[in-house]
Amino acid sequence: MMRTNSRVLVTGGAGYIGSTLVPSLLDEGRDVRVLDCLLHGGRSMLGFWSHPRFEFIRSDLRDMDALERALQNVDAVVHLAAIVGDPACARQPMQAREINLDGSLSLLQMSQQAGVKRFIFASTCSNYGRMSDPTQYVTENSELRPISLYAEMKVAVERELLGLGASDICATVLRFATVFGVSPRMRFDLTVNEFTMTLMARNRLVVFGEEFYRPYAHVADVARAICTVLNAPRDMVQTQVFNVGDTDQNYQKQQLVELIHPYAPDASIEYVKKEEDPRDYRVSFDKIRAELGFRATRTVEDGIREVALLVRSGVIEDFDAAEFHN
Repeated sequence: MMRTNSRVLVTGGAGYIGSTLVPSLLDEGRDVRVLDCLLHGGRSMLGFWSHPRFEFIRSDLRDMDALERALQNVDAVVHLAAIVGDPACARQPMQAREINLDGSLSLLQMSQQAGVKRFIFASTCSNYGRMSDPTQYVTENSELRPISLYAEMKVAVERELLGLGASDICATVLRFATVFGVSPRMRFDLTVNEFTMTLMARNRLVVFGEEFYRPYAHVADVARAICTVLNAPRDMVQTQVFNVGDTDQNYQKQQLVELIHPYAPDASIEYVKKEEDPRDYRVSFDKIRAELGFRATRTVEDGIREVALLVRSGVIEDFDAAEFHN
């Protein structure tokens, strides 16, 4: 179990998931060190900046000296930092490889050398790609069929971690569903958040590939899943893969729109068939529930409601600002 004075390094701790996770780790009594290059700014950290057990290092995974400093006296690493998403990786493929693949492998190797006890790698359900049989649910043992550079690199790092076997470091892979909900580092380029904001603020939405399934998970539940793994007995999580989400929260894009439409009843919706992005998968999250007792506490409908309230509130004036998009 966790020691209250244990130190966790969170790479990407200023990001969408990281800025939600860090306060939870601090609340548990942990020391938290964040390594982040602040590609999307650092205001998300202001809420915990003055906490006596919080530290910050501004750098990215390509700086070996910074990684060495960041790993000093660290018990666990939660590796979230990445060029996130298919479009961002496609725009900067060389930088994406340097950070997402080479940087991740360097971090893993240096964590082993530094005596880190636990290593959690943030992966993605996008690794499943397009299911051969869309009527079935994929599990952690299903074939991985990545169709983007982003997913290909996640799969490559997964293989390296899972090949460690009975090593001194306890490595765990978490494949996140598509995340949604309000975070200190808000994003409006994630499907549920984007659709809700666009319908309400623009009064018009164009949906590509409305029939394709994706699983969804609230950002607070994703953070809670990470804490669950950190607190789990070592033998339950070592070299294990867990899908993070809830089986009930698999939706087609059209179903999402139907849930959001009541918040913008006069908005127009256009559906466009799309074949270029053939990801179509429904995911089972039975393993994390059965083995670690984790269940999602917030539904897609909960997320739509909270994002809708944010859009209506006037708290954010420019939804197109770069800080809200990857």
